[in-house]
Amino acid sequence: MIAAEMTYRIEDFELDLSINVNPGESLVLFGPSGAGKSTILRAIAGLIEPSSGFIQIGESIVFDKDQKIWVPPYKRKVGYLTQQYHLFPHLSVSKNIAYGLSSHSKDSSAALISDLLEKFQLSGLENRYPWEISGGQQQRVALARALASSPRALLLDEPFASLDSELRRAILNEIRRILTFSKIPIIVVTHEREEAVAIGDEIQVIDSGHTLAKGEPIKVLGHPGQERVASLIGVENLIPMNIVDTSTAEGTMTCVPRNMDSPQIEVPLGVGHESGYTTIGIRASDIILAHYKIENSSARNQIQGTVSEINTNSPGYQITLNCSGILLRCNITGTSLSEMDIKTGSSLWAIFKASSCFIVQDHP
Repeated sequence: MIAAEMTYRIEDFELDLSINVNPGESLVLFGPSGAGKSTILRAIAGLIEPSSGFIQIGESIVFDKDQKIWVPPYKRKVGYLTQQYHLFPHLSVSKNIAYGLSSHSKDSSAALISDLLEKFQLSGLENRYPWEISGGQQQRVALARALASSPRALLLDEPFASLDSELRRAILNEIRRILTFSKIPIIVVTHEREEAVAIGDEIQVIDSGHTLAKGEPIKVLGHPGQERVASLIGVENLIPMNIVDTSTAEGTMTCVPRNMDSPQIEVPLGVGHESGYTTIGIRASDIILAHYKIENSSARNQIQGTVSEINTNSPGYQITLNCSGILLRCNITGTSLSEMDIKTGSSLWAIFKASSCFIVQDHP
């Protein structure tokens, strides 16, 4: 396990939080650059000393400010991997993996290396050097090396950032396999929603050195309960609304944008309705576009607007629709853009279900 409660201060930045990761589980630290995510990993690895608190890895306390305990990095038995990989260019794949195995006998080392080569699908590449293998293969070598010394914990600091999406998905599957056979706690730093959902058992959203939200990734990222969290995880549409009607029987409420009379948006009944206002979040991927209003549809919200912007948003496009003052961002494919002949100034309908909307608090 990894357990820590710590503060760390440097100049005008202050980190103050706690984490807990059980064996065989993964914790995702999610947030913007400068939030303190890498600082947390560096503290656990022993590369920096926190200002106060404690850090426990497995059964051992490796740092305790009050008790004046400080275990140096090389004694903490932590695997630490960044996006640079730091493979030794003069060593072969097998020798990179074997680095740090001096305590093992020759026979046991060979067996361990062979096992890791097989697990990470590197068999046949043993004698190649890092520059002779692909980026994805280098990634797997670095992971194998991190696990070769049987660490008590694995720390991954955005190691997938330089990989393409297909290779990233393959590596995420490798990490999930690691959890099944290693049973060690893993902490992953990322700002990619796909990675967080694919790899995390739990997520902590970090901003300015503090935890804003934590829980299951699909819940925290799917329906964030705070406006700042929603902004950090990339919810494209955050709209301040006045609540004009509620229906307990239907479990919905009708809202209009603040300082406007229209258009109306129907959303799930939620926290905030007592005060008469709230903020509504809608993901761009949950909005469909049409040239005409769809009659007899289960979608409770159909709003007409004019295309004000068209931007590339890999793998497709993001359309900004001005709906009587509300700017709705919608994601579509290149095929849809072409077949619908969408241009700046086109008149379109934004269509989305009430259940696609979620409530966010105005203040954490």
